[in-house]
Amino acid sequence: MQQIKIDTEYITLGQLLKMTDIIQSGGMAKWFLAEHDVIVNGEIETRRGRKLRINDTIKIEGFGTYKIIR
Repeated sequence: MQQIKIDTEYITLGQLLKMTDIIQSGGMAKWFLAEHDVIVNGEIETRRGRKLRINDTIKIEGFGTYKIIR
């Protein structure tokens, strides 16, 4: 599990995808979420604007698991 450190209250799922180099630009987020299973705290998520907060766990099939930390 990779840890993603943030200094703000939250980041969006689209920002996480870009921070981890899974996508190259924010515009690719919508396409990526339509083509891949992304699970946030045990539930499938399709919104690129989903707010990710401290202690959220994100599993991206084929890419890994991430945890948001401060």
